Amino acid sequence: MRKIYLISPNKLDEEFYSFLPKILATKKVKYLQLRCKNYSKKILVKHIQKILPITQKYKIRLIINDYADIASKFRNVGFHLGQNDLVKNKTYLNLYKKKFFGVTCHNSLNLAKEAILLNSSYVAFGAFFPSNTKKIKFVATKNILQKAKKLKTVIIAIGGITNRNYKNLLVCGANYIAISGFVWKNKEFNPLQALKLFK
Repeated sequence: MRKIYLISPNKLDEEFYSFLPKILATKKVKYLQLRCKNYSKKILVKHIQKILPITQKYKIRLIINDYADIASKFRNVGFHLGQNDLVKNKTYLNLYKKKFFGVTCHNSLNLAKEAILLNSSYVAFGAFFPSNTKKIKFVATKNILQKAKKLKTVIIAIGGITNRNYKNLLVCGANYIAISGFVWKNKEFNPLQALKLFK
């Protein structure tokens, strides 16, 4: 099942680097997004340079959260934008129309349609379940996945996804499921064990 859009922990420490190759070797992950809100751009670039050879080895698409300008400096690196970041990154969207990127669309089909007009590579809906990874402002239902299938774009489901609730999201129309906290902050399983629970 190569249906996982894996989001990194906020801190890329030794444990992250220890488990990353093992996790990617499972062939369950299609995309890896670096979501590090507290790092400067300079530090983030250093991590990208360290991670990129690993993702390339396992043929995983590396995606940078928020920073289209950083992603544009690397070949085969995409970016992900929230709604607030779209305006700030408009220049990069115009310059890199062929660049791989996705957009957060919360629980709105209209936002998804707008993202598609910007030539986005995928749209992300959520949150579908309660999550401790980030404060939830928007709640999405499985109904939006069924409707979004008509848009004929890649659909990512995000928000509180675990090994116990992911299957129905795929059945309803999600192409990939975004996971973060269940893998990196699981109190019962280590990151590799947690990931392997997705069959």
